[in-house]
Amino acid sequence: MKRFAAAVGVCLFLSLPAQAESFITVLTGGTSGVYYPLGVALSNVYGKALPGAKVTAQATKASVENLNLLQAGRGEIGFTLGDSLSDAWKGNEEVGFKAKLEKLRTIAAIYPNYIQVVATKESGIRTLADLKGKRVSVGAPKSGTELNARAIFHAAGLDYKDFSKTEYLPFGESVDLMKNRQLDATLISAGLGVAAIKDLSASQEVTVVTIPAEIIAKVGDPAYIAETVPPNTYPGQTEAVPTAAVRNLLVTHSGVSDDAAYAMTKTLFDNLDALAAAHVAARQIKLDATATQSPVPLHPGAAKFYKEKGLM
Repeated sequence: MKRFAAAVGVCLFLSLPAQAESFITVLTGGTSGVYYPLGVALSNVYGKALPGAKVTAQATKASVENLNLLQAGRGEIGFTLGDSLSDAWKGNEEVGFKAKLEKLRTIAAIYPNYIQVVATKESGIRTLADLKGKRVSVGAPKSGTELNARAIFHAAGLDYKDFSKTEYLPFGESVDLMKNRQLDATLISAGLGVAAIKDLSASQEVTVVTIPAEIIAKVGDPAYIAETVPPNTYPGQTEAVPTAAVRNLLVTHSGVSDDAAYAMTKTLFDNLDALAAAHVAARQIKLDATATQSPVPLHPGAAKFYKEKGLM
């Protein structure tokens, strides 16, 4: 992490050796989701704001993999879902964390991930109960999406064995199977306006399935909140659809210097327009008190930024 700290020190204070090569790896998600385009946009922002740094956006399996990579120091900043972050902090081995990931530190809570259950209209699926006996994709194994699927389906009284076929696939592959009539439904956890869902709904009629508030309450995790998919978010979806949501966060680790974390946080909020241009989900990122809320401590550098803004 010294290599990144040196670059930020040069950028902010012109005091560290300019020749020190630096690297910033932004850990994202699958290329058909929302994390990836936002991560690419964030890497572009950092590349322009932090001269001399070599910035890359790395496609990953999203939340769980990102958090394990950050714990190992194999990335400087990454996207995650709030419930995955909570599990990582606790060391929930069942979902992919072999021990407590105590090096994790929060940069910012950003936009909510909407848990979107999408079915082909011809499948006849209208409610969560209708998923019984159907072919369903639940997301890549132990991804944030798949953890959301476990929670929501369990709260609805469903188990994977209730489906005639369960696929563990990322967004794009799930949609491809639905297009080919090999899959009836998929659960996608992402910001609004997922490209894969737009692609599917442009080619055939789909149903965005309601997740009722009482189901969300049964999850028993405050990370899950009631939200609504607004009308016309996707082609043919003319009415608002109640659903669940989990807030996303940007996370770093304790090996990142205070100056580096401060610069990453400030640069993020100074360039929200650039992120919103990359994906509509970023329009919901706000510099307010909610940005500081996380199951994991803020990095001291990020905390310094929020204190300067009067948010702490």
